[in-house]
Amino acid sequence: MRYRQQIRNMILAAALSVLLAAASATEAAAREKFKIGVTLHPYYGYAANIVGDRAEVLPLIKPGFNSHAYQPQPDDIKRIKDFDVLIVNGIGHDEFAFEILEAARLKGKLPLIYANEGVSLIPIAGADTGEKMVNPHTFISITASIQQIYNISKALKNLDPDNAKTYSKNTRAYVKRLRQMKARYMEKLAAMPDMDFRCATIHGGYDYLLQEFGLKVTTVIEPSHGLKPTASQLAKTIDKIRDLDVDVVFTEMNFPDKYVDTIQRETGVRIRYLSHLTSGGYTAEGFENGLKANIEALTAALIESGARHLQNKGNQNEHTGS
Repeated sequence: MRYRQQIRNMILAAALSVLLAAASATEAAAREKFKIGVTLHPYYGYAANIVGDRAEVLPLIKPGFNSHAYQPQPDDIKRIKDFDVLIVNGIGHDEFAFEILEAARLKGKLPLIYANEGVSLIPIAGADTGEKMVNPHTFISITASIQQIYNISKALKNLDPDNAKTYSKNTRAYVKRLRQMKARYMEKLAAMPDMDFRCATIHGGYDYLLQEFGLKVTTVIEPSHGLKPTASQLAKTIDKIRDLDVDVVFTEMNFPDKYVDTIQRETGVRIRYLSHLTSGGYTAEGFENGLKANIEALTAALIESGARHLQNKGNQNEHTGS
């Protein structure tokens, strides 16, 4: 009986040893994962879809911040020291990251991936500063996002060669989904008649998306990004919307309603909501879902305006007897 108990204890000890070794290996693997820092929500989505479970993607800043007015905090300095690489916008949307790098004494030491390297950039529409300013919102576009995804993927494969094959495979699958998304919406618009679609935007952040669909912004309500219009500036914008027969105003989801309500009340123009894609929680699917919602809003506006233009044309033909 004592012999059987000894055997049983030996088996239990061996099993426990195996479990502890497995747990230790799992913890070690987790610790050894390549740590990728990101400055903005879209880059979290890009990186998470590229690396899958082979690396850890970590935001530099906690959710709920305004990237255009963010002031670095002590926790940010601690956080950045844990990264193996940092993905940055680098063209004006995440200047806080460079302040944090400087404060953490990591400038020139921590590898940076400039997502917008080689991306075709456009100026901010409606900027009221007298200067030509580069529009940093390249992530609000499928084509520009795909370019950035390839940039990030290439850099990560060089920095983490052990997982390069997986990164390549994941990148191809991710880009394919985004291209298919664009194709579905372009197909919806293919049969639409040509029309002079005119839109206004609350700020100049949506130019890349509109350009992708062959559209231009007629006027921008904000005098400069992040600055609310004065009463006189808003009055001029309302006059311009009327004079130019604007079809729709695209507004930011969290833009103060009083401005939007005033514009709609004074002009009767249709309002559509778009997302800046840099708010909320950090998730792998957040960018993709937000971009899809933006394209759906844009597509709906185009289809609705197309129907209105056809109806107006029909009414004119009836009036003239042609």
